[in-house]
Amino acid sequence: MKKLIPVFFLASAAASAHPAVEQVAIIEQEKLVEASGLARSQIHPEILWAMNDGGSKPRIYAFDETGKHRGRLTIDPSSNRDWEDLASFTLDGIPYLLVADIGDNNRRHATLKLYVVEEPDISDDDKVRSEPAWVIEFRYPDGARDAESVAVDVTEGYVYIMSKRRIPPELYRVPLAPSDGVITAEKLGQIRSLPPPRRTDVELAPITKDWHWQPVAMDFSEDQRTAVVMSYRYVFVYRRDEGDSWYDTLNRRPQPISLGGFRDAESVVLSSDGQSVYVTTERRFPPLLKAPLDTED
Repeated sequence: MKKLIPVFFLASAAASAHPAVEQVAIIEQEKLVEASGLARSQIHPEILWAMNDGGSKPRIYAFDETGKHRGRLTIDPSSNRDWEDLASFTLDGIPYLLVADIGDNNRRHATLKLYVVEEPDISDDDKVRSEPAWVIEFRYPDGARDAESVAVDVTEGYVYIMSKRRIPPELYRVPLAPSDGVITAEKLGQIRSLPPPRRTDVELAPITKDWHWQPVAMDFSEDQRTAVVMSYRYVFVYRRDEGDSWYDTLNRRPQPISLGGFRDAESVVLSSDGQSVYVTTERRFPPLLKAPLDTED
């Protein structure tokens, strides 16, 4: 394993060279009011999937890059206790969506669930109902955690989870395959590449409601060479060298993309071609932002 050097920097000081962030659409689905997760379709490159935060119906909504509603998928049986992220992958030629029911604001849930469902080939305004292909129920090895960031590496066969409230955040993984009973996640270690908060930020956050440093979403590219981790104000882009683990990669200095005045980002996904990212937030008729990535290796 390569030696990891902690990288701390102020995100505000690194924003000037970022690519421009452009609003490309308004997501028109009126029932998508708390878009806490995004995933790219494995069937149609122009389609994205999103779902509401906890307490809503267990549904995923499809829309295209213009924000036009394209259909919805209800996962039954399932429950939306606190859905926080969404991912997609193709395994043995079958496209899947993975819903991460991993939110735990008060750290009181002994176990969490990941729902895996086959992605339907939807047409305009299709309303599809489907059972999960399988469910992964897991616990953390060191007590309850709140998390909102999940990504899938189908080549390795793992789901990666990054904690939200720990400083620095921690990276875990669980096998992607079906399993019997509750499994224990593997703790990989701390992620020290994200900019830490100042002490005053932490002390004032309960008053200001500003937790700008916390990771709220994550995604891996189709070729498993790029990762993005998003906080409420920034997208951090990581490039993976051949042979390196995701833990090594996520502990290197990332390329930060400032979201400017867009301060409540909740969801991020890499485009199908891996050349840009899409971002949205939790509100009715949310904007869909797009930013190109620096494609130089």
